[in-house]
Amino acid sequence: MSKTFEIKKPLDMHLHLRDNDMLKLVAPFTSKSFSAALVMPNLVPPVTTKEALLAYKNRIDEVCKDDNFEALMTLFFKNDYSFEFLEDIKDDIIGIKLYPAGITTNSETGVSSMDIEVLRPTLESMSKLGIPLCIHGETNGFVMDREKEFMPIYESIAKAFPDLKIIMEHITTKDAVELLDKYPNLYATVTLHHLIITLDDLAGGMLDPHLFCKPIAKRPEDKEALLSAALKAHPKLMFGSDSAPHPKHKKECCGCAAGVFTSSIALQVLVELFESNDALDKLNDFVSNNAQRIYGLNLKEKTIKLVKKDFIVPAVHEYKDEKVVPMYAGKTISWSIEE
Repeated sequence: MSKTFEIKKPLDMHLHLRDNDMLKLVAPFTSKSFSAALVMPNLVPPVTTKEALLAYKNRIDEVCKDDNFEALMTLFFKNDYSFEFLEDIKDDIIGIKLYPAGITTNSETGVSSMDIEVLRPTLESMSKLGIPLCIHGETNGFVMDREKEFMPIYESIAKAFPDLKIIMEHITTKDAVELLDKYPNLYATVTLHHLIITLDDLAGGMLDPHLFCKPIAKRPEDKEALLSAALKAHPKLMFGSDSAPHPKHKKECCGCAAGVFTSSIALQVLVELFESNDALDKLNDFVSNNAQRIYGLNLKEKTIKLVKKDFIVPAVHEYKDEKVVPMYAGKTISWSIEE
């Protein structure tokens, strides 16, 4: 009899679904295997109005209508959101995502200054209304040091707004893991790929563009700190895939786009990873319970059963003219999602 494992209400708390045909290609991978996902707002143009937010949610819901799935929506951070606007949209969003300008895909209209006084109008309103702040925490410094250099900014916001729930998105360093325990209002997500790869996997041999992402994969000691925290289901850490699809031709080219597509393999690889580290008893906390508690979610029941059965990852996923290459393309995973 095959070994099985069940995940109750699996959550992806950092996800890129894009739009149009790309949305139709990638969204079902998440909606079929997850209970809900926190959707990033960095479209072109970014999601900054209630009209745009509700329209985007409707497009997602239409693609995922056959699945028991909830899209948890976010706004793109602006310095000048009024209290009245945020009060009106509060029930339609789960958080607001702050991008430093130009730091990653479609973030050109992000925040150009991380000065507390510049950010204060929106942050004060968010704090009063109980709207979480999600941050892509990188500077424009040397690529391997960008997240570490951002740590003082996290600290300054955490101290200035102690009632504001702050999520350090897709953390990649030992320093970020250590910062989690320093401030009660700091939380974090971590991706699948940052639990598995280092910079050596990306560029130590032949360059692998499908492992290129921002924040970039770091050193072995960073990966070990992230993995240790995940395997222990650190109570302030959540799974967020940061699955970021780009067309195949924009990854396999000079100047390739940053993003790793993992939605189609996320749960299978997580079970494999936690099993290999004798930590399956912590997986439901890491991929579900922690996020429900941190965000105060009340979701419909949904259980995903995985079975110890080889799964061969497709070389490419296609819909019409869109083609996306997943992480581990062509490789075999020892766990499958039961149909």
